[in-house]
Amino acid sequence: MNLSLTRLLALHFFLISLIAFGGASAVLPEMHRFLVDDLRLMTDQDFIALNALAQAAPGPNVQIVAMYGFWVASVPGALVSIGAMCGPTSLLAFAVETLGARHSGTEWHKLIRRSLAPLTVGLVLATGWMLSVGASHMDERWVRTLLLTAVATGVAMTRKLNPIYLIAAGCLLGAVGLI
Repeated sequence: MNLSLTRLLALHFFLISLIAFGGASAVLPEMHRFLVDDLRLMTDQDFIALNALAQAAPGPNVQIVAMYGFWVASVPGALVSIGAMCGPTSLLAFAVETLGARHSGTEWHKLIRRSLAPLTVGLVLATGWMLSVGASHMDERWVRTLLLTAVATGVAMTRKLNPIYLIAAGCLLGAVGLI
């Protein structure tokens, strides 16, 4: 067990958990920067494959953090990563919600809640971009992959359509070899 690596995982996942409005998926670009670009602990392909596996598995999206931790530092890495990502922010969320319930009618409370929406949307869009660009470098079909990402994002933002239909369309296009 590399203790310095597990400490680094704990510190990093704790810090990014504080900005993870919208869930763990919203901060995937930061996880990618840390694990792939800065520390080179995995490749783009490894990062995206683990993310796909976590999305396909039943359970919350935050399980991706444990998978990345396991990849990097085995069981201690998984435990430290998920603990750092979920533990402190769960307590913070409980405290903020308790305080917010007491002041729910105040202007500052309404302002804070309205301010978090654009932050969350921006983080989620950055995640989609990072995943599509990372996936598009895997082979020669990158233009089609990015185009599909742009179209799916546009449809999702302008239509009240269940996302499962967009996912199914992507699966079909992938199955016939178009992306």
